[in-house]
Amino acid sequence: MAALEGLGYVVDWFDRGSYRREDPVEVARLRAREDARALLIARDMPILRNAASGLDPLLPIGEIEALGGAQVEAFLGLAPSGAPIFIGLLSDEAVEQRADTSDGFLDRRVLVVPGREDLKLVDLRSIAIGGLVPQEEMAMLAAAKALMHWHARHRFCSNCGALSEVAVAGWRRDCPVCKAMHFPRTDPVVIMLAIEGDACLLGRQPRFPKGMYSALAGFVEPGETIEAAVRREIREESAVVCRAVQYFASQPWPFPASLMIGCFAQAENRSFEIDRVELEDARWFSRDETIALLERRHPDGLTAPTPMAIAHHLLKRWAYKPIRFGD
Repeated sequence: MAALEGLGYVVDWFDRGSYRREDPVEVARLRAREDARALLIARDMPILRNAASGLDPLLPIGEIEALGGAQVEAFLGLAPSGAPIFIGLLSDEAVEQRADTSDGFLDRRVLVVPGREDLKLVDLRSIAIGGLVPQEEMAMLAAAKALMHWHARHRFCSNCGALSEVAVAGWRRDCPVCKAMHFPRTDPVVIMLAIEGDACLLGRQPRFPKGMYSALAGFVEPGETIEAAVRREIREESAVVCRAVQYFASQPWPFPASLMIGCFAQAENRSFEIDRVELEDARWFSRDETIALLERRHPDGLTAPTPMAIAHHLLKRWAYKPIRFGD
């Protein structure tokens, strides 16, 4: 399938070089190179530097090491130029919060690094929506944020409670006491468009921006297939029963560490009952209404997610090209 234009965090721009992680000598050699750069994360936000060419997420390793409270935690991979890319974590204490106008959807905390007015902390969702960095750098930022979120919240061994140690260039934590090995987590989430005839089912959560409707979504449970998760989530949130399920595409979603698995589902009918615990509202939209949502000209001022989200592309694919379910 062709690339989905504007979809966030998916451009496979860098070489992860996973085979290098097991060799500490090689990782140290890469880190010592003059062209080595690092993405710096603090309080779950990437740190961008004001540069002549715009906002730059890649900082020289030496500059990061000079910051008080900063530590290089992981080897991310190689840029197309061959330059090594690492991930750094800046301690919470090294960051100062000056304001907070967050709305539950966008993190609008105003965070600064005292003495470094050229550094700017920006919510990853805001970076994507605003196009603040090139699209190819978004996948790197997504990986960096998700990995640092995991490190910050999994410092202790879940098996015995001892303080664990960073291993394999940041891609594992090892327990020195019970020898357990812990790996970064990725949570699979199904996000699906239920279809019946010329209509699709959309819902909205209370935290969504005013007027925005999106595809239903939910976590895949242990021992569950993607298809079963799609049917279960739709049934739980709307009481709509679906039959056939068709995979569409996937998207890393670093909030904090999900993999969105986009699907279409064939609904048996349009009868539904909203789960008010999960959803503020849900309704069926015709194809014409869906196009109006995408083009932001719906008569009631309703909207769809922006192209950075896979929900937008599910809607766009169905709106402009009928879905044919197999037997």
